Amino acid sequence: MAEAAGPTGPLAGVRVIDLTTVMMGPFATQILGDYGADIIKVEPPGGDIMRHAPPMRSPGMGAMYMQGNRNKRSILLDLKKEPARAALLRLCEGADVLVHNVRPAAMRRLGLGPEELCDRFPRLVYVSLVGYGEKGPYAGRPAYDDLIQGAAGIPALFAEVSGAEPRYVPVVAADRIVGLNATHAILAALLHRDRTGCGQSIQVPMFETLAQFVLGDHMGGRSFEPSLGPPGYGRLLQPNRRPYRTSDGHLCVLVYTDAHWRSFFEAIGRPEEFEADPLFHDIRVRAARYDEAYGFVAAELARRSTAEWLELLERHDIPFSPMHDLDSLIDDPHLAAVGFFQEMDHPSEGRIRLTSPPATWSRTQPSIRSAPPRVGEHTREVLAEAGLTQSDIDAVIG
Repeated sequence: MAEAAGPTGPLAGVRVIDLTTVMMGPFATQILGDYGADIIKVEPPGGDIMRHAPPMRSPGMGAMYMQGNRNKRSILLDLKKEPARAALLRLCEGADVLVHNVRPAAMRRLGLGPEELCDRFPRLVYVSLVGYGEKGPYAGRPAYDDLIQGAAGIPALFAEVSGAEPRYVPVVAADRIVGLNATHAILAALLHRDRTGCGQSIQVPMFETLAQFVLGDHMGGRSFEPSLGPPGYGRLLQPNRRPYRTSDGHLCVLVYTDAHWRSFFEAIGRPEEFEADPLFHDIRVRAARYDEAYGFVAAELARRSTAEWLELLERHDIPFSPMHDLDSLIDDPHLAAVGFFQEMDHPSEGRIRLTSPPATWSRTQPSIRSAPPRVGEHTREVLAEAGLTQSDIDAVIG
């Protein structure tokens, strides 16, 4: 792995062959691209399916695709055809990482499984993003964000808290959480490769990754053998743990520590009630009766306007946040002040706005260097860099 180099990012010199589509894999490789890696996005005929999710100005350039695919170069390869498969192998000669979310059996049928490629390219980090680990009975099942959320218990948690029908989180939570895990797995494997000279194959399963994410909060009494009680973290499962309604809107408030509770009672002008009631001044009592405590806060918040509460909460140093909708989130003044959004001119889409890498680095700041590519935009350029002749490239393109 190349040493970090100036403004080009900490992964300058790393090349990633990206065979992923939809959101999980592209999110992982976008982060690597923001960090300076050269991401070669290998697309099948028709391109990444997310290209076709509206809204869009031009066919194949949907908004979600563009938000997940800056800092990449797109090439079009039909890997069922031998010239394209041979071209991919040539690309692997100069690559550090290959990552895909194709079913492992299909990759092996193409002669592109981890055994073949890791044997042929011993420094390659080969990453398979799968729905379920290959050793379990669910191996090979179709896996999408909704299905994995359901399998990991998230809709059931919503139903338990709300008393309503189960619901999915209205963001692609499984894809993005697993994508983040894939990113740090890739970075760790590159560090190991640089220390030892040896690449390796990694399998990142969606179900197991999201199950770990959920159960990190909710193993509860089943963390012990024999069990000390049911699973679940009580504070997170209370119906009154929610944005609170004010007299004219909603506000997110967390009265959490003893100091917060004391300050809250001072804010409402009744400090004596804090001292008199162990529900509020004794954390052990609160932990057993969280919903009652939060219900008290809900009743108080409803008595005043949002503006009144903002002044009181800030004055008494009680944690709060606005409850944004999507428009107000995009227009948030803090995001504007920190330069969270970057606008750029796209060669086919005109002026576009993308979210910037959120972290701030003192030496090798990640950046958006290139716009989301059109399908196959860089096929000839990338294959020529890999040493293919023009006739070879013509055979690949067909």
